[in-house]
This record gives sequence, C-alpha cells and structure tokens, in this order.
Amino acid sequence: MKFVIAPDKYKGSLTGIEFCNAVENGIKKVISNAEFLHIPLADGGDGTMDALLYSLKGQKVKVEVNNPLFQKIGANYLWVASKKMAVIEMAEASGLSLLKLEDRNCMHTTSFGTGELIVDAIKKGVTTIVLGIGGSATNDGGMGMATALGYRFLDKNDEVLKPIGSNLDKVVTIDKTQVHPLLNNVTFKVACDVKNPLYGKNGAAYVYGTQKGASDAEIEILDKGLQSFSQVLLKQYTIDCQQMEGAGAAGGMGAGAVVFLNGVLTSGIELVKEITDFDKVINNADWIITGEGMLDNQTLSGKTITGVLNSANKQNIPVAAFCGSVVITEEEQTKLGITYVTSVLKNVVDIDTAIKTAYKNLVFSTYNFAKLIQ
Repeated sequence: MKFVIAPDKYKGSLTGIEFCNAVENGIKKVISNAEFLHIPLADGGDGTMDALLYSLKGQKVKVEVNNPLFQKIGANYLWVASKKMAVIEMAEASGLSLLKLEDRNCMHTTSFGTGELIVDAIKKGVTTIVLGIGGSATNDGGMGMATALGYRFLDKNDEVLKPIGSNLDKVVTIDKTQVHPLLNNVTFKVACDVKNPLYGKNGAAYVYGTQKGASDAEIEILDKGLQSFSQVLLKQYTIDCQQMEGAGAAGGMGAGAVVFLNGVLTSGIELVKEITDFDKVINNADWIITGEGMLDNQTLSGKTITGVLNSANKQNIPVAAFCGSVVITEEEQTKLGITYVTSVLKNVVDIDTAIKTAYKNLVFSTYNFAKLIQ
C-alpha cells in the first residue's frame, strides 16, 4: 500500500516532519511492506519555511535585520539555489511573537525587516520569492518593507517619513527613483488566506489592531491612515487597493505586496501544493494521511487539511486525519470529505502533557488505523 503523509504541524508540539515519522512508525508496526511518501505542508503562515525546507532540500540563511521596533535581530529565510527561489516568512522579521506584550503597538511597528530579508535574497540572484505574510506585528501598509527596497515615502514638505503605522496619513508622495534595480527581475508569490479589505470595519486596523496592541482611538487613526495611504497609491499607481481581496492582510501588507512588489496574492496551501507538485505526487496513493493541531470549523476555510482534501477528492483517494483535538460535527466531516478522522489524545490531560505525549499518541493512533485497513 502507498501512503502519502501530508500534515500541517501540531503547533508547539510536533513539526510536520515529526508527524510524518510518527505515522510511518505506527503503520509499519502492522503493514511492514507499505510505501511511504512524506510531504509536510503548511498554509503559508509560520512553519511554511520548514515544510518547504524538507521538500525542496534548500538551506536556511540567517540575516541581521530590524525587528518591528527597529532593534537588530537574526532572522532566517529559505534559499533554494537550484530553483533560484527564496521562501520568506514575514513573522521571522516583523512578527508579533518577536515582541513582549507590553511592547506591542502597531502605531509604532514596521515591516522594514521583511524588506531586508527580500534584499538579501535578491542579492543572491533569486528569481522567485514566496512570501508568507501571516503573524505580523505591523499596520504600516507594507511601507517598511518597501523602504528597505529603496522606496521613499515623503510628507508634504518632501521629508522622508519613518515607515510606521502612525505615519500612514502623512504620506503625500512616493519616490521610487532609488528602488533596488533587480526588484523587477523577481516574481513574488504571496501566501495570503484572509480576505479583509484594506480599511473600514472589516479592514486591517479594526480587525487586527487590538491584538497588535492598538487602543480604540489608535485603531481609528490607523484606519484613517490606511484610507489616506490608499488614495496616494491610487493616484501614483492607479491601483484601487480597497477593491483588492486580501489587501488588509498583515496590516496592509497584502496591498503593499501587490503595489510595491508586483506580487500575486494566493491561497497559502494552494501555493505550497504547487511548489511541492502535490497533485502529481499523490497519484496512485491508497491513502493520504494528514493532520493538524485542531480540526475545527476554521478548517472549512483555507487551512492545510482543506487543501489536501481538495486534491485527494479529485483523485478519489481516501483521507485519514489525525489531529490533536477534533471539534467538527459528522455533517462537517461529510462536507469536508474526510474518510476517517480521530483525535490522538488517549485520555483527558493538561496541555503540557498533551504536547509531550503527542508523538507517542500519534504512533498508537496510526497503529490502530493500520490494523483496521490491513
């Protein structure tokens, strides 16, 4: 039997690769001559770099960059020399997790460090950059990222503005005479799974500003700043960002990636599947084994398991999902098209114990699954 093992990570517990190893271990206890193909996946957020590191056999490159508060840190990206491709996660340089709770405020944070990662990749001769924009600490419309690439954001006095959220409404013109000369040689594929507009009640500031440390009054300022910024972009680039689905992702980085990088916004899992040639390599599989930390109704909208099921169902390949916890109904399972689903938890335990025993529990669950289908 041929098993394709294609999970997302169990966040904080198992990496995608560890999941693959545990599943193979469990099934081999029963079906010794089984064939296994490991394809760890991700949905474009954190973990995408590590998932593709395995599949693409690239290498991590560490660069000194500015964090969201302009403090020097080391950040990694994936470099795949054979394909002249880089995979960059915004969260590595401009992520919310990089800041202490008391330091979070997207009025004052920047995406500059993400731009520095892009510059380093460009210097290496990259022709394609996959940019994951989840987990950001910013609401600067991509202004920081663009500044690192040579764009200059000017106020009414032609003074250069610091690229932070509170300065969005001060931008009057954008000077691109000093933009990196090789930027136009790079194709940007942007993993973006949110559909928020740039501004308004469903926009970047109102939906995500609170978790990024902004007060209600500051969120109103940021939203007005994004409105003002979008008018500047419309005037200079004739792009109406407010009509762009996903423009509000990552504090407006969705819009910034399209305007300043000529990037294409796309589903994270679909992008990862394209890069790994997923639809082709699953041919003739008897089962696809997938999983993630929690299977819930959010899975219905663009998470990794949904992407796996979309491909599997087209080829009539049954899918088994092994998750840390399962919070879906029978109807939702049927709608998703999952043949077999289970939680790997063996008993009621605290979260720390669940994390520590995840590998062993997954081996046990897949062992019993193998006994069922042998």
